[in-house]
This record gives sequence, C-alpha cells and structure tokens, in this order.
Amino acid sequence: MGNTDDLAPPPKLTLEQYEKIQPTATLTLDGKQLTFSTPNWQTMWRAETLLTKEPITIEWLKRIQADDVLFDIGANVGVYTVVAAVLRGARVFAFEPEGQNFALLCRNIALNNINDLVVPFPLAVSSCGRLDVLNLSEFNTGGGSCHSFGAEVGFDLQPRAAAFKQGAYSISIDDMVATGSLPLPNYLKIDVDGIEHKVIAGARRTLTNPEVKSVIIELNTNLDEHNAVFAAVTDLGFSFDEDQVARAKRTEGPFQGTAEVVFDRI
Repeated sequence: MGNTDDLAPPPKLTLEQYEKIQPTATLTLDGKQLTFSTPNWQTMWRAETLLTKEPITIEWLKRIQADDVLFDIGANVGVYTVVAAVLRGARVFAFEPEGQNFALLCRNIALNNINDLVVPFPLAVSSCGRLDVLNLSEFNTGGGSCHSFGAEVGFDLQPRAAAFKQGAYSISIDDMVATGSLPLPNYLKIDVDGIEHKVIAGARRTLTNPEVKSVIIELNTNLDEHNAVFAAVTDLGFSFDEDQVARAKRTEGPFQGTAEVVFDRI
C-alpha cells in the first residue's frame, strides 16, 4: 500500500459550482408536471411517495375547483400545496413554521411558477396568537416533521426532548379570517403532528360558515384530545365516513391508529 501522504486531496467545488447543485424531482400527474426541490433523502421520499403516502389526501385535493381557497396548515415543504395549485388551480395559503421546511416550500412554489396562486406564511397555527418555541424533532436541510409548537412533546403528545428550538409565532384561523387578513377558506387541510385539536379550537367560528365545504385532518385515535375532534367538528355542521377513516388508519408502526379524516359539510 502506498503512503497515504502522497494521495491527492479530494477536488473542491467552487462556490459557483456548489450553487448550481440544486437537485429536483419531477413527476407527471393528470397530465401536468410537478417539480420538487430534493436536497436530501427526506424530500426525495416525499416526492416519490406523493401518491402513496396519503392517497385519501390526493383524492380529497382532486375535489377542489379552480379559485377555491385552501388553507394548508402544516404544509411542510409543500407537496400538497403544489398539487392543489398546479392541478386544481386553487388559491392556497400555506402555513409552515419550521425554517428549513419553509425555505423549501418557497422554493417549490417558485419551481412550479405558482406564486400567483400560493402565498406561504412562516407561521404556526393554533388556538390563539402568541410567541413561543417550535420544538424540532430533528434539525436537517428540510422535509422533517413531528415538530411541536409550545409544549416540548412528540406527535403523541408525550414528553420528548427537542433536537433544536426555534422561535415561532402562532395565529388562529378565526383571527385570520375575522380580521379580513385572509379570505374565508373553502377547504382546510390540517396536519400539524400533535396539536390538531388546538387548530380546530381556534377555527370554530370559521367552521360555522357554510362556505367552508370540507376539512381533512390527520388525527391520532390513540389520543383523547384527537378523538374529541370528531364530535367538535360534527357539532359544527360536518359529517365523516367511518369506512373512510378505517381505510386511512395506519395499522402498524409508530403512527398506528393515525388517519386522515375527511369532514364534509352536511
């Protein structure tokens, strides 16, 4: 074996070369191209599993009509925001408090040329407006999930040490709509990995409006707080299909018992 001191150092990228390395994934759905920034394995996985991870969500998004207003609460890097805007022509207001995810959400909006339809906000959504801490499950280059606003807990609401703490501000859906800051949403997608019940508590006035047609919420049926959401939303004039919930419910793994639940206006 030769002397390792004689080995040439690995080539270094110039700043210009590095800036050109922006990996993306493109797929075709219903005859239209969707492009996503994929700087790591998590973001690539989100692109590759777009149609299989939450098929109920894809089915639900395809019900939206052009110019309908969608609030995407917990947008992550925006894969479903992109579907709603590119495929359906929806007006989307996307909310994502985690810094790395928000940057990629904005990048994905730009890559798909939908900034005329989508407005991203670096905000958490909860029961009220307040300044607090977003407790990250991990710190990476984007695509991570299971972060918690306020309490230092996991998606199961059990105590969990944060890998990184980031400042964030929350706002309620009722405050956004009542002040006229944003238009009334016709559709609400809520997936915040734990405090879905707080999001609903801050949206009760909005949900009484008959122009809100449908809500899809990821609920963990192992949690009393989440099970209470079923009655809370149905009391506001919506119904859900138990067969749909059973079809969506995870039967194994860490998210066993979790399902996307569609509530439709009666």
